[in-house]
Amino acid sequence: MKRYADMASAELKELHDKLQQEYDQFAAKGLDLNMARGKPGSEQLALSMPMLDILTSSSDCTAEDGTDCRNYGVLAGLPEARRLMAEMLGCKPNQVIVCGNASLNIEYDLVARFELEGAAGQTPWCKLDTVKFLCPAPGYDRHFRICEHFGIEMIPVQMGEDGPDMDAIEKLVADDPAIKGIWCVPQYSNPTGATYSRETVQRLAALKTAAPDFRIFWDNAYCVHDIYPDDEARRDRVDNIIDACEQAGNPDRVFEFCSTSKITFPGAGISAVAASESNISWLLESMGPQTIGYDKLNQLRHVEFLRDAAGIQEHMAKHAQFLRPRFEAVLTRLENDLGDTGIATWTRPHGGYFISFEGPEGTAKEIVARAAQAGVKLTGAGATWPYGKDPHDSNIRIAPSYPSLEDLELAAQLFTICVRLVAIEKLLA
Repeated sequence: MKRYADMASAELKELHDKLQQEYDQFAAKGLDLNMARGKPGSEQLALSMPMLDILTSSSDCTAEDGTDCRNYGVLAGLPEARRLMAEMLGCKPNQVIVCGNASLNIEYDLVARFELEGAAGQTPWCKLDTVKFLCPAPGYDRHFRICEHFGIEMIPVQMGEDGPDMDAIEKLVADDPAIKGIWCVPQYSNPTGATYSRETVQRLAALKTAAPDFRIFWDNAYCVHDIYPDDEARRDRVDNIIDACEQAGNPDRVFEFCSTSKITFPGAGISAVAASESNISWLLESMGPQTIGYDKLNQLRHVEFLRDAAGIQEHMAKHAQFLRPRFEAVLTRLENDLGDTGIATWTRPHGGYFISFEGPEGTAKEIVARAAQAGVKLTGAGATWPYGKDPHDSNIRIAPSYPSLEDLELAAQLFTICVRLVAIEKLLA
């Protein structure tokens, strides 16, 4: 295949006419396909249906410490639930609090606590003139929405294959005491699929910051979400950030988050926050006026269903059997249709839920709009950058999990048609 930049105008016009015919044929089908969000498909949700049969009206709802899970109390979570989530994160049970169904809720609450109460005896953020966060980008749009909601100024930091640009981060935090935190999705990052290298983790843990209350928000959402669980060369593992911070002399710097949202049921899972023991003590004291405790029946159900780290791994291998052909279908289509054109690049993740696509500069919004007109919904262009403003208008997040494999192959084909059409129009212009 010839690179588009090397083609004469007549060749480009001929190819454009052919692609336009293919696009019109797709548009005439009245498709209604969605690759906008990384939702588990119905087959994945079915994997966890047996969990609903674990507790019945005749079940013994007593936890291992004697707690009656039907009643109030146990703010930190059942001992066995804390142990399960600690195994997932590689930390100690006493460093974990088990919460409700969404880790995003914990993250929002934690930002609100720092706004109202401050951290480690520091001034509450709401009393400061300016609060800033570092935001690796492309990144997770819902992290950015939390910052926008609280009026926190976001500073984009370029993401690479090994994590965010650490040279830029080290300079920024050393010079500016208003920078209070950084968002991180360290393993199979949303949307690039990158996993932070050991060097990146160590440099984050050892940062010299102008703000004494600088905190790392470590959203380890995809810590067990391998697409190739049996292939050691394609099983990414990020270093333990809690251990790294302790070794660097900054034990209270990090709060780590995870959930079972894409392990069992996104709407009815359990989540957890992990941190130093002193941070956990502070957080439990701060949470006391907010809640007496979370859903312990759901915690018990999850423990009995998933059992331990080996049980989680076994369950996630079933998810991988579903996800792997979907990722491979999209990646194959991208390679076949765009591989030699010179107009696009994309990531080839080993896990997580997304593929990060880079088209020609100034085309992402038009590609997304063109796909929507023909019946394929994608994540909005710009969503992967703070304030929804991609400075290059080039990044598109692709989510292969939700459609059926047949629908996904159609959607991916239409997507590449849109990319080529818009790229040719840009070249001809």
